[in-house]
Amino acid sequence: MAELATIARPYAEALFKSAPASEAQSIATQLGELAQVAADPQLRAFAADPRTRAEQVVEVIGTAVRTALGNRTRNLLGLLLENGRLEALPEISSQFRALVNAQNGSADALIQSAFPIEPAQLDEIVGALARRFGRQLKATVEIAPELIGGVRVVVGDEVLDTSVKARLQQMKVALTA
Repeated sequence: MAELATIARPYAEALFKSAPASEAQSIATQLGELAQVAADPQLRAFAADPRTRAEQVVEVIGTAVRTALGNRTRNLLGLLLENGRLEALPEISSQFRALVNAQNGSADALIQSAFPIEPAQLDEIVGALARRFGRQLKATVEIAPELIGGVRVVVGDEVLDTSVKARLQQMKVALTA
């Protein structure tokens, strides 16, 4: 079977090209919610059942998401179900969000911290990271106690790791070399 990224790319690009720029962020939000729902193993089993019609699955998924699905998103979901590609939905969502971010000159940033970050401190970190990466960042904070201290930032395929865990790992490598 082809890699999910290869399967997802044409769907994400077609949806991006067909959507007006004013609706792109809304569609990205809808796709994100759909991706979360589509990850449920029970839903996938329901969708894979040959007795289940695509319209039934769309209806079930439509009731499970918090935001109303637009026509474009609903049509994409139906197309994915007809082609047996529901498992590609998370990757389609990711690629669509990357296209929207590229259009807006921004990027998603995952900030992992060993401890909760205060809002003022987060604003300061995001500002410094925006200067470092040269684009606007949409930050998501995740608590990761295994870091011991410091932060680990992931922006696209770039990683900035200033955690205590990473420093200890570097010291271990230096001492055993």
